[in-house]
Amino acid sequence: MNIGIDVMGGDYAPYAIIEGAVDSLKHLSPDDTLVLLGDESSILRKLDEMKISSSFFRIVPTSEVIEMGDHPAKAFSQKRNSSIAVGFGMLKDKSLDGFCSAGNTGAMLVGASYTVNVIPGVFRPALATILPCIDGRDSVILDVGLNPDSKPDVLLQYGILGSLYASFVIGTKDPTVGLLNIGEEESKGTSAVKAAYELMKEHPGLNFKGNVEGHALFHEDITDVVVCDGFVGNIVLKQAESIYAISKKLNISHPFFDRLNFENIGGTPIVGINANVVIGHGISERKAIMNMVLQTRAVVRANLAQKIIEAI
Repeated sequence: MNIGIDVMGGDYAPYAIIEGAVDSLKHLSPDDTLVLLGDESSILRKLDEMKISSSFFRIVPTSEVIEMGDHPAKAFSQKRNSSIAVGFGMLKDKSLDGFCSAGNTGAMLVGASYTVNVIPGVFRPALATILPCIDGRDSVILDVGLNPDSKPDVLLQYGILGSLYASFVIGTKDPTVGLLNIGEEESKGTSAVKAAYELMKEHPGLNFKGNVEGHALFHEDITDVVVCDGFVGNIVLKQAESIYAISKKLNISHPFFDRLNFENIGGTPIVGINANVVIGHGISERKAIMNMVLQTRAVVRANLAQKIIEAI
């Protein structure tokens, strides 16, 4: 398995990215190869400083960087020798099995949409992430930021995509699906959410359990998959980060709160494209980068993109 890492992406690039890549080595098998894409001199200098042989990696030199503040589409088209653009080119020609970056999210989405492309039949790809539950299991929530305003048929398909992710990446058997809403009653919600409820209720391949409210999130009775548009999902994601920060501020120590720490999750895969791509938080440091790599490996191992192609 060849996993590509954008060494130049993120607030703490390139050195935190290299540190995280080095840390991930002890969790990988001999058949896994980490491909570092970025400024070769910076990579070699940091590896030498860490007393790590460059032979543990494959290094692909790039000469340009898509900065966090760059216009995504312009930067991707104009900086063809950037680590992000080269990474997507390698994904397209199958020399990478998976690619991850904590860099410019917009450029990653442009690369996903116009290089490896959206799976035919998928209306809109989504960002899916883990929603830790108090009983120790993991639920999945999507979308968490890709599409802030989703139509009913898109929300229905998120239920399908989320179920596939829960089944093949997390290992949940016959995952249940809930639609995030302001009440459990069918009559609640926006017109799009109410229409999505009807579509999901009638879909034979969906283990739909109805509407779920915000107070059920993180609890043991929450569904295995939680569906919402990207606007709502991103708020939930940031709320989870806030809960973790508050627990640290109050010196509350509990394994559940540690599972809300984005560093322990690593990144969010783009679900619904023809390749395995994971996006990390821009503020990711060493630990988060390591887990971003391991999350990418899990998505590749699950062969998620192919499973979605077959299902759709």
